[in-house]
Amino acid sequence: MPSTLDATLAVLERLVAFDTTSPNSNLALIEWIEAYLDAAGVGFRRIPDPVLPKASLWVTIGPVDRPGYILSGHTDTVPVTGQAWTSDPYRLRRADGRLHARGAVDMKGFLAVCLGMVPRMAEADLAQPIHLAISYDEEVGCKGVRPMLEELARLPVKPLGCFVGEPTQMGVVVGHKSKHSKRAIVRGKACHSALTSEGVNAVEAAAELILLIKRKAAALAATGARDAAYEVPYTTGLTTIVAGGIANNIVPDRCEIEFEFRGIAADDPRSICEAIEAEARQTIEPWMKARDPLAGIDFDEVLDYPALETPVGAVVAELALRLSGSTTTSKVSFGTEAGLFDQMAGIPSVVVGPGSIVEAHKPDEWVAEDQLALAAVFVERLIAHCRRV
Repeated sequence: MPSTLDATLAVLERLVAFDTTSPNSNLALIEWIEAYLDAAGVGFRRIPDPVLPKASLWVTIGPVDRPGYILSGHTDTVPVTGQAWTSDPYRLRRADGRLHARGAVDMKGFLAVCLGMVPRMAEADLAQPIHLAISYDEEVGCKGVRPMLEELARLPVKPLGCFVGEPTQMGVVVGHKSKHSKRAIVRGKACHSALTSEGVNAVEAAAELILLIKRKAAALAATGARDAAYEVPYTTGLTTIVAGGIANNIVPDRCEIEFEFRGIAADDPRSICEAIEAEARQTIEPWMKARDPLAGIDFDEVLDYPALETPVGAVVAELALRLSGSTTTSKVSFGTEAGLFDQMAGIPSVVVGPGSIVEAHKPDEWVAEDQLALAAVFVERLIAHCRRV
């Protein structure tokens, strides 16, 4: 049997070669993993997206009639468009103890560790099963894991816990913020810019909406609830995208913005966004409609995912500490699928994975070899835990 690192690198080299940027299909990668699992004699179930050419995999090694543990990761990556890479982002490059490729740290490195350890899992005669939950479209709002979680929620034997392998430098994360994001389409009325009183300026209306968002975010920062476990200990909000207008001499009749709020457990970003929408209808739309009844603002949801708030003393958190060798837990502001495992399927979850989030989404993205080694130790200890129970 190859060494743990060699097995991991062999799998990682194959995984990063697939361009699974979120708009693309992930089926070619899924088919490769299925062939790999078939060769190892391991059973799996494909869970297709109801519309898109994409799928998740649910893998079980060990008994199917006993509760076990999940190792979870997503297959999609962010784009490389416009980034200045010094090597092919879809070809693994090994240099100075670092492994460079798109998805190396977020989060094909973790998937490679788990898949590389599958033969050891299969040989271990597990008393409790180890599951692999391999999803898609995490980067665009944790969308792809949801069909799988709907099925897991109906399992006759529910897993005891889930370890989501997002990059935490193998520290144990018990909490992350929730997020709600909206798109506002501001409909105005175009006219010549010399006759402004005859038009409805959609860009100016959007600017007023942006100020509402800014004022709410400032209030939360100044006097909102606090959770000192976060680097940014309060709920945050901001406008992220603005596009409007077509010419310097035309009153713009359309402007689109996107905005988000990321909430600590004490706050509900969805409610915050709904309150901003209600205020916009009371304070911005009236003057727009006074000039043109067809003017107004349409709001659409862009994405939504729940917070993770696992008690430090939870069984899954204490087990993660033992497996990782960590002594403390933390919380992070970025989102993961862990909150969905907890809330949709009732499976207690933590986040623990190799590498740093600082290296994700960048040109020349990388994960350190020693971080993958630590992740492999984590999985080895999980195998031992499930074998001797």
